[in-house]
Amino acid sequence: MDVNREVNNGRGPVDYSVSNGAKDKTLVEFKLASNSKLKMNLENQVKVYEKASGTKQSIKVILYFDNSELSKLTGILRELDLEKDGSIILIDAGNNKPSASNVK
Repeated sequence: MDVNREVNNGRGPVDYSVSNGAKDKTLVEFKLASNSKLKMNLENQVKVYEKASGTKQSIKVILYFDNSELSKLTGILRELDLEKDGSIILIDAGNNKPSASNVK
């Protein structure tokens, strides 16, 4: 098992690469919903990283902080027909939830 961050295979660094041998590799890319280039990144960036790394497996993790970012994000996913893409994980990173350590 191998986990590396900022792996650069010649086309720029992907955030993480997780592999279990040479034939089982998954790339993990983190993005902020507020990123002005989010749509372009979802269309192209990870595909380039996959090709450079010799894999077709990737996970895109997108963090949003409020409802306006979530709305923008869901619009982009709809435009790109990625609404049901299981490789995209959305994380509500807003400060609107009680701490798990305080929940009884």
